[in-house]
Amino acid sequence: MTTPQSSEPRIAYLVKQVERGLRARLDKVLAPLGVTTPEYTALSILGARDGLSSAQLARRVFVTPQAMNQIVLELEGRGLIRRKVSESHSRVMCISLTPKGAALLARCDRASLPIEERLLSSLSTADALVLRRVLTSCAHALADTAPAEDAGTAGANGRSRPRAAAGARLRSE
Repeated sequence: MTTPQSSEPRIAYLVKQVERGLRARLDKVLAPLGVTTPEYTALSILGARDGLSSAQLARRVFVTPQAMNQIVLELEGRGLIRRKVSESHSRVMCISLTPKGAALLARCDRASLPIEERLLSSLSTADALVLRRVLTSCAHALADTAPAEDAGTAGANGRSRPRAAAGARLRSE
């Protein structure tokens, strides 16, 4: 890996700049729908992966378990999600979207689509796909639990690196 020239911004800075810009725009378009960005993220993840526990959801939304507990209580109180006892572990509650939650998620997706389109507007379709793959790979590299290593994807340092999912969405794992 090469280090950036002194005139080039650090990757971490650029990622944070993009994250801050996305967050500000998402906060703005979601507010009229009565949804916060972390709530939207939770709904989005549940839309893609039903039946997660609150702890699993907290990790995917990048909030503490305590913060996720508040989000879950809020979403459940509004009838957007429901919890039921896990069939495999009686002390774990599995969370699912309700039809009302799925409908709100669809409205949030429509409201946030122009933001993602703007983010990618200067990229070709091929470049947008490469960006998605690279960001997925970077996210996996920094994850607390790395995905199963694939012997066919050794990097320049000889260590295996995760293969990025071609269809991975920007807003969910």
